[in-house]
Amino acid sequence: MPGIAIMTDSNCGIMPGCEPFADIRIIPMPVLIDGEIFYEGTSIRPEEFYAKQRAGASISTSLPSPGDVMDMWASLLKTYDEVVYIPMSGALSTSCASASALAAEEPFAGRVHVVDNRRISVTQAQSVLDAHYLAADGLSGRQIREQLEAEALDASIYIAVDTLKYLKKGGRITPAAAAVGTVLNLKPVLTIQGDRLDAFTKVRGMKSAFRAMCRAVREDLDTRFAPLKEAGLLKLGMAETDMTKEEFGQWRDRFQECFPDMEVLHSPLTMSIGCHTGSGALGVGLVRVHRP
Repeated sequence: MPGIAIMTDSNCGIMPGCEPFADIRIIPMPVLIDGEIFYEGTSIRPEEFYAKQRAGASISTSLPSPGDVMDMWASLLKTYDEVVYIPMSGALSTSCASASALAAEEPFAGRVHVVDNRRISVTQAQSVLDAHYLAADGLSGRQIREQLEAEALDASIYIAVDTLKYLKKGGRITPAAAAVGTVLNLKPVLTIQGDRLDAFTKVRGMKSAFRAMCRAVREDLDTRFAPLKEAGLLKLGMAETDMTKEEFGQWRDRFQECFPDMEVLHSPLTMSIGCHTGSGALGVGLVRVHRP
């Protein structure tokens, strides 16, 4: 029987059916649209989601049901000895805490290892790949969890939001601030540094927002991530919501020009994030990797 299965949710940007390795499984994140539940990557496509959002649908995020999570664990444990489950950051959702409580009970205790390494999107996807490689190197499920959690803060994300509409709708900014920001073409840049989503800066226009994010990445490279960069254990990441291939390609080319000696990973920002950012959001960041 194979040793370890790696399980995660679609917040990592990998959709069900698109897993890069046979030992990886994705549970889709649910979104509630006008009272109806849809599942990311299975019953709704991104273009449908953003069309409904632009049309004014009532949208909120939810968590995978405990039953669905446990059913996938039980199915995997028929084939694998252990499961390493990497949900989205526990600081951004209660999904991780809920899964940890479930994993402490029989028949999962000691066989399902829930990892909270405080990541989402591209950085969460890299954690999934790292877990796959660590399992291939012979580490146990417990050892993989401990290592990923110890490296939790070896990642950095910056997100520029093109519209203030959905931040206002979600109560993250006041209507007055949104109105002023819209008139002045202000683009907030948000950051995720492990624990939560925070404001980083505000600038006028997406080009200025992109330059601010590149400066932040450069500062991270030159300071706290310098040893990882020197060791060749660091990669760039990019993600976006509802951009055309050509539009995103232009941003990616500019990002690569700023850091020509580094590899750029990519996965789209998921619907759970798009619910708050709307279309046209752009994220960049850095993440530790286990295989150069």
